[in-house]
Amino acid sequence: MVGSEGVGAGQRYTGRYLLVLGEDLRGDDDASCTAIRELSGAEEVTNTRDAERGAAPRTHPTFFAELGVAVADLTAQQLSTARADRRLLGVEPERVQRAIGVPRFGAAPGGSLSEEYLRGFRDAAQFLHATAAGAGTAAVAPAQFGDTDELTWGLQATGVAEAPETGAGVAIAVLDTGLDLAHPDFAGRNIEARSFVEGQEPQDVQGHGTHTTGTACGALTPGTGRRYGVAHEARILVGKVLGDDGSGTDADILAGMSWAISAGARVISMSLGADLQEVSTAYETAGRRALEAGTLVVAAAGNNAERGAGNPGFVGVPANSPSIMAVGAVDVALAIADFSAASSSVDGGQVDIAAPGVDVYSSWPAPQNTNTISGTSMATPHVAGIAALWSQRTGATGQQLWTQLVQAAQRLPLPATDVGAGLVRAPGA
Repeated sequence: MVGSEGVGAGQRYTGRYLLVLGEDLRGDDDASCTAIRELSGAEEVTNTRDAERGAAPRTHPTFFAELGVAVADLTAQQLSTARADRRLLGVEPERVQRAIGVPRFGAAPGGSLSEEYLRGFRDAAQFLHATAAGAGTAAVAPAQFGDTDELTWGLQATGVAEAPETGAGVAIAVLDTGLDLAHPDFAGRNIEARSFVEGQEPQDVQGHGTHTTGTACGALTPGTGRRYGVAHEARILVGKVLGDDGSGTDADILAGMSWAISAGARVISMSLGADLQEVSTAYETAGRRALEAGTLVVAAAGNNAERGAGNPGFVGVPANSPSIMAVGAVDVALAIADFSAASSSVDGGQVDIAAPGVDVYSSWPAPQNTNTISGTSMATPHVAGIAALWSQRTGATGQQLWTQLVQAAQRLPLPATDVGAGLVRAPGA
């Protein structure tokens, strides 16, 4: 039930609302802010195009200009009025999202993967089927991969090491729990970091964001061991949209998306979500407008499956938005991961592509510096980094970049409902 419960209380909603402005207001910031003031009764509206980027203020409405979405407090009467207003595409309660895989599927720092986590991987081969998935290269029998002293198994499986592209000239935005900005493997990199979580700095103390950023953009020759990063010369945009507890509000995430687009990101990686079987008008609109601006958004399909127990799960918000690329996870045998959510019946709820997401080695905050964890969270930055390689090679952006990724995917002998077009592949692989 939507109410005034706070984020800290562990509720799914914050009590505020997302207002999705229609196309008639697109590009007219003055008219958009006027509409928001009229609907909310507020005297002041923060326009992110004008304001210093950061956490959305809780005291008055905020308009995310690049997305055409606002967040505001509404009374019951104002809510009723807004839902009937033809200037809006939709009104929905603001949710609390979480880093996908935290804490259920993540290994504790310095620890090993949990028994719950490993459950089902031993039996993953039973989920191999004869159905080929989507367009791309021909289906092949799965190989068994493993980390070496030089490369993670994920970089081997996706052909990253053979690709001449480095991500140079392409900006990747990772919206997560931040980054360990003092991590030795990121020394000297082109990094811009912002926090959209009220009262917190971009520094990552949780670990999830450092891990996902490492997979997408880690160094070519890390001092901490084998190579784990895909686009090792990409410009890195770190948006802290999830707090130190691994959770964040829709407003924080949308603020990060708006900033990433304005900062020139060609790819936005979001390993976060909520287990809801409904499409968010706000995220679908944001994803579509991002594509129009030349930015591809990729998001984790979700970890709510328990395939060993017969539960395939479902793709949640925001990955189930038709304009956001949903990423599933495969293991070292290129079998579907036990936790990886399957396509749902909602419009846009399909898995679009798959990537390595089991036992993924990447960066981690000091003093540990590296960690091996699993989840669709770990699969998503593989796709984001490889998207940057394709964009560097062809100049593709937005929808064209999406098309290149799915056309180049390696077919797998798995249902399209599990892996979409198949395994993401680097250029020339």
